[in-house]
Amino acid sequence: MFTGIITGVGRIAALDALGSSLNHGKRLHIEAPPGYLNDVGLGDSIALNGACMTVTSLDLPQHQFTIDISAESLARTTGLAQIGTRINLEKALRASDRLGGHIVSGHVDGVGTVTRFAQIGESWELRVMAPPQLGKYLAYKGSITVNGVSLTVNQVQDHADGCEISINLIPHTVDHTALGSLTAGAAVNLEIDTVARYVERMLGATQTPSPESVA
Repeated sequence: MFTGIITGVGRIAALDALGSSLNHGKRLHIEAPPGYLNDVGLGDSIALNGACMTVTSLDLPQHQFTIDISAESLARTTGLAQIGTRINLEKALRASDRLGGHIVSGHVDGVGTVTRFAQIGESWELRVMAPPQLGKYLAYKGSITVNGVSLTVNQVQDHADGCEISINLIPHTVDHTALGSLTAGAAVNLEIDTVARYVERMLGATQTPSPESVA
């Protein structure tokens, strides 16, 4: 479990193939900020650009750790398969931690596309086109996770090819996450609000089944 409050920005230092076919995943060597891994152990969970991964090895002198990512996870996420890519890091939530963002599971629900990233006054406007199937979960003043960062939706516009959301980023967020390097056309990992997911399930469960569905 996570909160979407980024605790460090890392970099993919190296990639190793875990097999020779497309059905095999990759081993990522992640370079973290100095001291970031001091309280991390083998088997701990760290979210990489919003995707929850398991630490499989540690190299504290080099400030690096590794994770193994499956071909399925690579196919359903973005930004985790290129050496040199800067990525947002968040360690798993502890019971005593402050919930500064919102409840985040670290499970990517879809990949969106940045349609605009521009400075407006002292802040930045980030617009993202989400896949059509995620549109029903996005609401004005609702929460969304973009590349692991907990953000508030300021505007929602439904289109035939998806749902475009507008988000305001304060300078602190731009300076202390990897979101500052985004450009129009970039792909981003999206996770919808967990509460919205359960609301949909509960509403669906209260509907009267049609005769066809119970036949």
